[in-house]
Amino acid sequence: MLIEDLRVLDLTDHRGEVGPWLLARLGAEVIKIEPLGGSSARQEPPFATEVQGDLGSLQFAAYNDNKKSVELDLDSDAGREALLSLVAGSEIIFDSGPPGYLASAGISEADLTSANPELVYVLVTAFGADGPRSNDPASELSIAALGGPMSLQGVRERSPLKVSVPQAWRHAGAEAALASLVGYTRMQTTGEPQWIDVSAQAAMTWTLLNSMEAYEVQGYDFERAGSKVALALTIDLRRSASDGYVINAPIGATYAPLVPWMIAEGIIDESWGDEDWSTYDHRALSGEHTAMTYQDMLVALDELCSRYTREELLMRGIEIGATFAPVNSIQDLLNVNHLEVRDFWRPFDFPTANEPVRRAGGPLTVDGERCDQPSNVPASDSSGPELRSEPPRVRRTSNIAQKDGDLPFSGLKVADFSWIGVGPITAKCFADHGATVVRVETEKRLDTLRAQAPFKDGEFGINRSNFYGSFNTSKSSLSLDLSSEAGLGVARRLAGWADVVIDSFRPGTMDRLGLGHEQIRGDNPSVVTVTTSLLGGGGPMSSLAGYGFHAAAIAGFTELVGWPDLGPDGPWMAYTDAIAPRFITTAIIAALDRRERTGEGCHIEAAQLEVGLQLLAPELLDYQLNGYLATRLGNRDLHMAPQGAYACAGEDEWCALTVVDDDCWIALQRALDHPEWAAGSELSTLEGRQTHHDMIDDRITEWTSSRTAEEVESVLLGAGIPAGKVQRSRDLASDRQYLHRDFYKRLEHSEVGVVPYAGHQYKIRGYDHGPRAAAPALGEHTYEVLSELLGMTADDIARVASEDALS
Repeated sequence: MLIEDLRVLDLTDHRGEVGPWLLARLGAEVIKIEPLGGSSARQEPPFATEVQGDLGSLQFAAYNDNKKSVELDLDSDAGREALLSLVAGSEIIFDSGPPGYLASAGISEADLTSANPELVYVLVTAFGADGPRSNDPASELSIAALGGPMSLQGVRERSPLKVSVPQAWRHAGAEAALASLVGYTRMQTTGEPQWIDVSAQAAMTWTLLNSMEAYEVQGYDFERAGSKVALALTIDLRRSASDGYVINAPIGATYAPLVPWMIAEGIIDESWGDEDWSTYDHRALSGEHTAMTYQDMLVALDELCSRYTREELLMRGIEIGATFAPVNSIQDLLNVNHLEVRDFWRPFDFPTANEPVRRAGGPLTVDGERCDQPSNVPASDSSGPELRSEPPRVRRTSNIAQKDGDLPFSGLKVADFSWIGVGPITAKCFADHGATVVRVETEKRLDTLRAQAPFKDGEFGINRSNFYGSFNTSKSSLSLDLSSEAGLGVARRLAGWADVVIDSFRPGTMDRLGLGHEQIRGDNPSVVTVTTSLLGGGGPMSSLAGYGFHAAAIAGFTELVGWPDLGPDGPWMAYTDAIAPRFITTAIIAALDRRERTGEGCHIEAAQLEVGLQLLAPELLDYQLNGYLATRLGNRDLHMAPQGAYACAGEDEWCALTVVDDDCWIALQRALDHPEWAAGSELSTLEGRQTHHDMIDDRITEWTSSRTAEEVESVLLGAGIPAGKVQRSRDLASDRQYLHRDFYKRLEHSEVGVVPYAGHQYKIRGYDHGPRAAAPALGEHTYEVLSELLGMTADDIARVASEDALS
């Protein structure tokens, strides 16, 4: 395990529990501090229907199965003394707020730092620990609305949508784990306590990917369009197979392998084989005449898909080099053979289970071993006697004599061979926090994101894309062609220089290039290498190439966004690209911490599919234990009603609200001035409101449609009802909470001038979390990297350039 000598105290409820759970997966000892009678997290749905007591919550079971539990009465002197004794011997505390469990109990920062002057304290909140929204009531729906993703999900003809299972607090919890280790590393640098504030709203904004700054960059927002995405052109990703749906992008770059198959099927004639598909997109988008149109391609592809099952399309596609990603359900996931071969699933002992139950295994592997532990969901206070009587633990202490400066990763060297989303976002964290990160890229095989919107001022250019820019701040760009021997020589030299080497190629590619872990460690024995791919190596689907929207379909997320009477729309863009970096970055920091203590490097492998499934862990248990198959529900919720996004005055303006319980329903009636339609006793219960949800939606819309979204939000928040305007990127740029948190950073780019960049999803008190510099132009730092970092002479550089390896 990477961090097995770290102790973490978990005072969270459901709003932050994923953070300490992830650190426990990496080896930390995590102690859940609960009030007498147990944490409220034990009351979060879904529940195992036949389990009584404090172990029935499947949400709790999924994200607490590797923790110890102790009950402490913080209203008593003995309980406070016991807590502060645990604080003195721990490195990190997680809490949920505001104001936080500890603050609510009257335990101050001074109390905590008196017990532990090098404490790392992480508070997970909806909007931030302070600021104009900090005390607003919040729900999963309102956070998704205010964070932005709802504005881009669903069909235009209906209201914007969220993912139909809880996601906001799971994203925020994973980000909290990352933030805690950034803070812990900074504590090692400064010797000072770290106060960290994680915003769930900001975590959801990061799921927008290329839309985070779209309006300010290009002058307009992207719009929701169901299963269509705006790449170089707007395309519908969803295809109908004979037994469901698959995701496939019908563009020239991916069409060539399909042509012989469709000719053999009699769908198209042999003239299609004469088309130069490698240049088709460029010619078609430039207005040149082509023998067939995109519509022709779409019709042919849809006919092919209609003849085969999802599995048949997937496996035949792998054979011929085409990508058909099945839109899987939770049930389908449990039968994916690739996960069996990779030994992903783990047994899960649960009371009353009549058949074996499996849970998601650890999110990644280290040196071939999955980061995991046997499941043991703790009863409340199950470790209480042991922990209350243990001798004081000696915690780790900082060693600031060896450190220099305020940036936690100053002096760290990272070679970033990755592209698109997951790898670059991972490396960005280290760059923004002080590491020297060299991004390796080439114009001969351009990073796809450099050719995707939003472009500065709407003008295409490989250095003008903020899709690329958002994920590559604070880095240096080295233009290097890895298809040449001279280029590979430089790459191997760079790998020997680096502390961390990251790639996102298909499994096995780095080994074939002579850049695999074993090859690098021959000259660089303490190196940490990281490889991330769609599905991971060693399985029957490992060679499948694709993007995050393919991984989202395979991992079950696409099925969870949409309306019950329509096909699945899926989350915006490449959803798993927003999930995986949080887990991978956390693991890298843990690996660097172990290297600092032991001198040992390691190899980390992360499959986007397996990381993504961590955020569906309760739903996987719910299906196996209760038979409930999570699916798309629009914006409705099984446990709360009404809930939805309601049309407001203006063009496509919406406000989301959640009535969380019966008291909240009474508050809504009061806010609406006690309308007659809401007074009936049949609406006084959850069951009644679920039954009459359509009618309630219509009546609420009558009220909202004559008011602005801002006015509706204000009235509802004033009544204590979780609510939020469905914000687009133009709204986020002026969101009062983001202005307070200084979320967007505007930096000078070498080619396009001042550009906005979304900041990190957490703040560390007294520290500017970056980004520190704008994203680089392609090859902007090539000479500097070769000469200053790698020590190459002018003659060395000229020789490599003469072989056309620096382009």
